[in-house]
Amino acid sequence: MAEPWIEGRFEDGVLLTTLEQSINWARQGSLWPVTFGIACCAIEMMSAGAGRFDLDRFGAGAFRPSPRQADLMIVAGTVTYKMASRIRRLYEQMPDPKYVIAMGACTVAGGPYFEHGYHVVRGVDLVLPVDVYIPGCPPRPESVLEGLMRLQDKIRGKRIGRERSADGSGWLGHLAKAGKKVEDELPVPMQSGFVAVEEIRPVFEHQKVNAKPA
Repeated sequence: MAEPWIEGRFEDGVLLTTLEQSINWARQGSLWPVTFGIACCAIEMMSAGAGRFDLDRFGAGAFRPSPRQADLMIVAGTVTYKMASRIRRLYEQMPDPKYVIAMGACTVAGGPYFEHGYHVVRGVDLVLPVDVYIPGCPPRPESVLEGLMRLQDKIRGKRIGRERSADGSGWLGHLAKAGKKVEDELPVPMQSGFVAVEEIRPVFEHQKVNAKPA
């Protein structure tokens, strides 16, 4: 019987992985949000970073005072036309790769202020590319943690490799000719909003919904 190639040849504590997986693992565990809030949703964002919910358990508790030191922007609050240019400026000052979470109904779709006002942007995705949407008015800190975990799933599926050249020139030719980038793996939604309920047959006649009156 042939000896195994890798199994049993290393001591305990050796981890085998790829460069791509290690980079994604480091990025998803070291998200630094930029410190700013627009409206009432920022209070819930602060609660998520406090001791009860502890956003730092996911590596995202280091709120940075400068956008040049942050890679995550949590837009929490109503985005007005006057504020939109400021938010865009903060986003452009953040280094790549950078991510955006839209928190709250006003940030996602303008909320009730868009219906009855003239100064509110109907969704921050008209100003910034949004990665994760968190609905609610305002969303609970648990929703912020859920949105952060969905963002981590998206970062985990990031691909940095490129496709091999079709001419078969080998790895040297592959490095010389930059091929098409490999598509990222989109995470499967954890909750689709649909719950399948198994229909239970009633035991007695009076338990039926359309039971005939006696």
